[in-house]
Amino acid sequence: MLCRLGPALSAACLALMAWGGCFPALAKTATATVTVKITLTAPPCDVNDNKLIEVNFGNDVMTTRVDGEYKKMPINYTLKCQGGASNAVRMRIDGQGAAFDAGVLKTNKTDFGIALLNNGKRLPINGWLNFTYPDQPTLEAVPVKRSGARLSGGAFSAGATMKVEYR
Repeated sequence: MLCRLGPALSAACLALMAWGGCFPALAKTATATVTVKITLTAPPCDVNDNKLIEVNFGNDVMTTRVDGEYKKMPINYTLKCQGGASNAVRMRIDGQGAAFDAGVLKTNKTDFGIALLNNGKRLPINGWLNFTYPDQPTLEAVPVKRSGARLSGGAFSAGATMKVEYR
């Protein structure tokens, strides 16, 4: 059965049908709160302008004089730390420990290692050293040997990685 509507009612029906097409958009939608957590990290410190730090003991290290004092050499390096929330930083020198003393750097020579010093005191490898920038640790390297060892002559080398970061 077909109903006939007058022109005014037909216009009203068309308007309702057009408006009714928007009802799905007006339906209640679920909402959720999204929390975003971000930790901003200060840029890392620049150690020695990203250049190799070398300590040269020379060609005259006498094996019979190696005692932890003889041939003590400075470790010269630069440090630039900018943008940190504070000047509290820490340093770590990572390397492989010698078989006779895990706190000194292993070299390519048996029973021979390199001890690191901070302000004249032993600085164990693979441990953190706290300090306040721009004051930086005064580091030294010194040859050491296993007690009672007789060292052979020849070239030696050791390697480590210096890390500096904000605390």
